[in-house]
Amino acid sequence: MNLENYFISQFTSRHIGDDGALIEGYVYSKDAFFENVHYKKKWLTYGQIAQRAMLVNISDAIAMNAVPKYALLSVAMPKCMSREDMKELAEGFKKVALQYGIDIIGGDTISNTKLDITITIISTTDKALLRSRVRNGYALAYTGTLGKSAKELKKLFNNGKIHKKSKFIDIKLRQEFVQKSQRILKAGMDISDGLFSDLAKMTSLNRIGLEFSKKIAKSVACSGEEYEMLVAFDKRDTKALKRRAQQTRTPITIFAYASRNKYTNRCKAHHF
Repeated sequence: MNLENYFISQFTSRHIGDDGALIEGYVYSKDAFFENVHYKKKWLTYGQIAQRAMLVNISDAIAMNAVPKYALLSVAMPKCMSREDMKELAEGFKKVALQYGIDIIGGDTISNTKLDITITIISTTDKALLRSRVRNGYALAYTGTLGKSAKELKKLFNNGKIHKKSKFIDIKLRQEFVQKSQRILKAGMDISDGLFSDLAKMTSLNRIGLEFSKKIAKSVACSGEEYEMLVAFDKRDTKALKRRAQQTRTPITIFAYASRNKYTNRCKAHHF
């Protein structure tokens, strides 16, 4: 057990285990976006930092087929930030909030040596998509193209530049696909730690293994911060799911089936 899982195991609430906590039709989710941990200031503008922080958090709601309604912001800011910097940061938060119909209802601000952000998103759902409903024989698939985020991150660490529409900066969430496919999807989660690492969470929770039908390179499957969807569904619904994907212009790759085989994650832990 890695250190992250060990720490989480110290808490026993039945609401822990998905992208957010589902409580009576509400989903509560929270993620951190810290300078020099998740990003470096030279990589992004203040507006882009705020937008990415919001989208990373909204991804958890989307992954559970929930509609984000409210946000609480906690922002630790360096004293060297000017009023113009703060305004640009605020505009970034508000731009994404407006796009998703979110009301920013409060939070906290403190002085810090660097720019660290945590956001709580409160969402509603009539039909939550959980990680825990995978059965033997179900098909597993992922949306979009994986591997680009790792390549772009490597370029940034090597002092290179990436386009403002690159996947690392301009995250595209799969809200329409999840909503239109909700009757078909049995389980799902966002791919934030890499496909293989997130598969480890899903297979462990459901006490299943995997039989891969498609070979996936480790460099692709270990790419974190993709914010695509990992989904499970009854293979009898394959045609119907592909139609939903086509209708929403969502690339989808079916790559494995749930089985009794043991699954082993071949990626290093991202968080510790």
